[in-house]
Amino acid sequence: MFFLNFVFRNIFRAKLRSTLTIVGLVIAILAFGLLQTVVRAWYAGADAASATRLITRSAISLTFSMPVYYRDKIRATPGVTSVSVSNWFGGIYKEPKNFFAQFAVDASTYFPMYPEFVFEPEQYQAFLRDRQGAAIGQQLADLYGFKVGDTVPLKSGIYPGNWEFVVRAIYAAKDETTITRQMYFHYDYLNEQLKRTAPRRGDLAGVFVVSINDGQAAPDISRAIDAEFKNSLAETLTETEKAFTLGFVAMVETIVVAIEGVSYVVILIIMAVAANTMAMTARERLSEYATLKALGFKPGAVAAMIIAEAFLLAILGAGIGMLMTPLVVQGFHALTVSVFAKMPLVAQTFYLQAACAVAVGLVAGVVPAVRAARVKIVDGLRHVA
Repeated sequence: MFFLNFVFRNIFRAKLRSTLTIVGLVIAILAFGLLQTVVRAWYAGADAASATRLITRSAISLTFSMPVYYRDKIRATPGVTSVSVSNWFGGIYKEPKNFFAQFAVDASTYFPMYPEFVFEPEQYQAFLRDRQGAAIGQQLADLYGFKVGDTVPLKSGIYPGNWEFVVRAIYAAKDETTITRQMYFHYDYLNEQLKRTAPRRGDLAGVFVVSINDGQAAPDISRAIDAEFKNSLAETLTETEKAFTLGFVAMVETIVVAIEGVSYVVILIIMAVAANTMAMTARERLSEYATLKALGFKPGAVAAMIIAEAFLLAILGAGIGMLMTPLVVQGFHALTVSVFAKMPLVAQTFYLQAACAVAVGLVAGVVPAVRAARVKIVDGLRHVA
């Protein structure tokens, strides 16, 4: 108890310096936690992907479509339990800034594959009956204030014209890992309109969502599907839902890696600041350390005091930063809700913050501690701070 009290009093002998160092640590730990959470938010969709769902797309690019009759051939593949069509719509709601994901799907086969989307039975049936109906995720409804019965006008750069949809269902998430910021409407409605206005664009599918009975067999089933369309005019590439989602993340992977790198750079900078603080402290107290040695304190005890000071300084700063992290993440998410549907703050982030605090304390304290432990009593007593 005496040892800790002694260390604590030593920390705040230079109040301004110690306070500024702690503030720097708080900011660094907060920034590290926030940036790590942002990186995790990019991968939120991939983490929630199912092992029993595959995505079949054009082998050339996502921008190329496939004949819709591929659906029947894919369904006949051994191991496949269901197939559904999904087309990216790319519409804008009122203003260009109001952009969110919209998909034209074969609703009767699509939603049974996604048990993580929870519907009110009456709303789901109303959605199935209305050709012009739309199903809106709860997060999206909260963001734009959509209610059942509302008309949602969209303008798409992919499918020209003015499109209107009626909200017939608002689905919720099965658990907190599910993202519900999408809008779904009927593929048949889109297809019928295209057959009238642009016949060549009718009966085409952007991707096929494939449900399989065994996730372990995904590689074999994927190869079987792609072999079916080998050397055709529209060859396919089939991959797991997670791999498909990670493909989108890979498009901005450089940015994600840069963000993660910056989070560690912040910690390296605060390491240097804390190390400088402890070095200055140790240099000013050389005569005191020499006095302690003259009174009978072992070099190891003197070194332990300095390392304890560094660790306590790091723990104070990191502790405050970790306590504030949930509030900062929540505030940041409120500002970026149109970009990030989920901002998952997980236990691993706090473990990393704690590890960074230990690293800062160790780096800041070791060199001054070794120097103080090695100083000779005579040399130390001659030192004038």
